[in-house]
Amino acid sequence: MLDARVVCGYAGLVATVRPFSAFRPPHVLAPVVASPPYDVINTAEARALAEGNAHSFLHVSRPEIDLPEGVDEHADEVYARGAENLTDLIAHGSLVQDPEPHLYLYAQKMGAHRQIGVVGCASVAEYERDVIKKHEKTRADKEDDRTRHIETLAAHDEPVFLTYRADAEIDRLIAEASTGMPPIYDFTTADGVEHRLWVLGREATAALEERFMAVPALYVADGHHRSAAAARVHRKLRGDGREHDVFLAVVFPHDQMQILPYNRVVRDREGRGTEALLAALKERLDVSPAESGEAASPRGPKAFGIYLGGQWYTARVRQGSYDTADPVASLDCSICQDQLLGPIFGVEDPRRDKHVDFVGGIRGIKELERRVDSGEMTLAVHLYPTQIAELFAVSDAGLLMPPKSTWFEPKLRSGLFVHAF
Repeated sequence: MLDARVVCGYAGLVATVRPFSAFRPPHVLAPVVASPPYDVINTAEARALAEGNAHSFLHVSRPEIDLPEGVDEHADEVYARGAENLTDLIAHGSLVQDPEPHLYLYAQKMGAHRQIGVVGCASVAEYERDVIKKHEKTRADKEDDRTRHIETLAAHDEPVFLTYRADAEIDRLIAEASTGMPPIYDFTTADGVEHRLWVLGREATAALEERFMAVPALYVADGHHRSAAAARVHRKLRGDGREHDVFLAVVFPHDQMQILPYNRVVRDREGRGTEALLAALKERLDVSPAESGEAASPRGPKAFGIYLGGQWYTARVRQGSYDTADPVASLDCSICQDQLLGPIFGVEDPRRDKHVDFVGGIRGIKELERRVDSGEMTLAVHLYPTQIAELFAVSDAGLLMPPKSTWFEPKLRSGLFVHAF
């Protein structure tokens, strides 16, 4: 059989999705092992969710919950406890390793939205050569944390969320495999999201693995710190004979991506009143009152919903006020920074400035109102969500988006599959 890399003419610059022998829960335990990703909940929330549940994967992804309250989540004993807890879950049968490598299918349904992706291992070498493309600058402290976590576990415990330009043949293979047999997991979590998992046989695994070699690039949708950390771990441990030249991923086609807005709330360091801030906004944007948060929610790009002084407003971006040819400068989140947060509120580095915060769109309009009405913040900005085509354009240009540009839903559940090395 001809190598698909040669057939497609990419001379090795193609994506690979490698089968692996997952550690995963028996089907009866999947609903109680599965947990939210480590970075969408805090320690207190994790402690409450895992209370009374020895099977919860939060004991691995948030191991500080098994140590006294107040412990630094980056302390030595936290990383060590995570490794101990992973060993315990395996020893007690909460996670069992498949005897041979597979690709897997993971489907999620959230309301009317459905997505189904391939679970496998992505290549560190392809990540480093930008065959797996990025759009976000990582923070050193978060990358350090994930590096130490992965190395101490000797496992990739939470998958990176990757996407690719949809391929009709991959769609066909996935549909054929997922309709040809029942899923091994089928459960609904407390947030109403349905989760299903299929273990693919040898033929289906081989067919999908080969077809992915016709995909010229993968894109990191969510998990920049995990993928960067995996690459660092591999560089550090290179040559020890273990399988850390890959990292755990779920790969979804672009036309199944659901991106919600990643909204902003900001506190005015000058303590200005509503009228003064409205006047500053109107110098740069076309602002008009709206009847409600729903009415102010942007229906298209280049418009913001603004909540200030108990009132919602619609703010429209003026033509000619941004560079339409620049894939980063023309993003709504960039315009928000360049025309609102920076010049009006003095936010120069949104990654570090404590006067600005980010609110995932899943939390809704009420959360924006609450943050302002409480007096914690002065103003909220409801953005139109970044589009997948914009993510591709930025990544293909080798550029980076502003921080917190995309919020993907539904989130991948942790603990359903683990790649140990």
